[in-house]
Amino acid sequence: MNNQTLVSNVGKTGLVACGALAREILTIQKQLGTDVFETRFLPASLHNRPSEIPAAVDGVLEELSESCDRLLVGYGDCGTAGKLDEVIEKHNASRIDGAHCYAFFLGLEQFDSLQESEPGTFYLTDYLVRQFDTLVFKPLGLDRHPELLEAYFGNYTRLVYLAQTEDHKLVDKAKEAAGRLGLRFEHQNTQFGLLDDFIKGAA
Repeated sequence: MNNQTLVSNVGKTGLVACGALAREILTIQKQLGTDVFETRFLPASLHNRPSEIPAAVDGVLEELSESCDRLLVGYGDCGTAGKLDEVIEKHNASRIDGAHCYAFFLGLEQFDSLQESEPGTFYLTDYLVRQFDTLVFKPLGLDRHPELLEAYFGNYTRLVYLAQTEDHKLVDKAKEAAGRLGLRFEHQNTQFGLLDDFIKGAA
């Protein structure tokens, strides 16, 4: 009898995620060394229009469902008021726990505790530090109308940088951002938080 090699066909896992998480997700997938994922990223700029996130995710999940046995969503609720979860339920998909990336990077209980200790807190991640001017400062018009700073940030007291990496240049940029907004600066290194378990658990 000829020797036969049995090959197990492992189904693909489809993952649609926010582009703001691309660097972290691709790093985790590289660490895993597996090609089980079919991954799509949506523009991070959708966060400026959160009502559009559910439809965008719906479209990608529809496509991924044709080739993938399991579907994952790399978003929190992200201001969709539960509409994203309706899309996830429709496709029998799963998403990472938490209302937003700040919560799942830091940990849900830890984030709640941090927020309750000082409600007037503005948060940045690695991605938001890199894109501070593009996604925060300029869209709010603060480059053209600095007098709007008080209207937008008058009720904030601190900026907390939740860092996924140990990068001194990003820390300096985050400190600069806090100064430009007139906020006290704090820094916590979260690594990838719950995102790490979410991706690796799916593998």
